[in-house]
Amino acid sequence: MSSLMSEGIHHQVNIKTKRKTSFWKKLLLMILVLASLSYFIWQNEDFQRKYLYPYDYQDTINFYADRYEVDRNLVASVILAESKFRQDATSVHGARGLMQIMPETGSWIATQIEDDSFSVDKLYNVNMNIKYGTWYLSELQTEFEGNEVLALAAYNAGRGNVYEWMEKYHWGIDFKDYTKIPFPETREYVKRVLENKKHYNKLYKSL
Repeated sequence: MSSLMSEGIHHQVNIKTKRKTSFWKKLLLMILVLASLSYFIWQNEDFQRKYLYPYDYQDTINFYADRYEVDRNLVASVILAESKFRQDATSVHGARGLMQIMPETGSWIATQIEDDSFSVDKLYNVNMNIKYGTWYLSELQTEFEGNEVLALAAYNAGRGNVYEWMEKYHWGIDFKDYTKIPFPETREYVKRVLENKKHYNKLYKSL
């Protein structure tokens, strides 16, 4: 092979190498720009309020939270975890509405608060669902002496299961370690609601 041909091949290889290097540099730069932009949007509080931690039905939530002495942001956090603020949400088990209330639980609540207007279909009604769900949260918090972890676990898994766990695992009323909850679904639920509440406290601290 002549030296001229050899130099030509090397020149072509160098051009291809430079092109590849240039491509990867541009791609990396684009990824960094997109990552920075995504991070900025993700951290933007207006974006978070609108898309990640909305506060729909705020007046209704605040009204019943104040009436039943429950933290407003806790109620919003439960709604986000339960239904993502979908009024028509229905679980595979039959729980209904914003706060995902089971028909039998709704009927029991209606008896407790002496509401003769109750019907299962009305659990899709925003006002009734938030009223019943917030009352129930209040009842559970009173029952478990203000312990949010136990109250939320009971909201998700039922008070009977929580009392069983307390007895079996020797949990006191001061139990806080939700990672020890034996039901994976309930464990993740309590974690999610508590994390939601932290964000709501930050984003809506002036409310």
